[in-house]
Amino acid sequence: MAGLKIRRNDRVEVIAGKDKGKQGRVLRVMAAENRLLVEHVMMVKKTVRPNPQRNIKGGIAEQENPIHASNVMLVCGSCGPVRVGFKMEGDRKVRVCRKCGQALEGKK
Repeated sequence: MAGLKIRRNDRVEVIAGKDKGKQGRVLRVMAAENRLLVEHVMMVKKTVRPNPQRNIKGGIAEQENPIHASNVMLVCGSCGPVRVGFKMEGDRKVRVCRKCGQALEGKK
């Protein structure tokens, strides 16, 4: 299985499904299931039991649900949603935008 081209804290746009067009930051990458947890995308309601020890109030809470990696595209700062390529810079393999060729390095 090939690795995902999307990493944590990347900005992505949803290209398919009920949240098509929404953009968000990747909170978690589940590479084994080929899924991503994206901020404010695929929101679901979940009933939560109260737990006084953890200071959790009961009720209905909203949380993100994982979305399949094929339904999102990485967002380039200048181009918008783009496909991802790779280029060798010295001894490092760097992700690049397929439209403009700019490096797509995340916040490190």
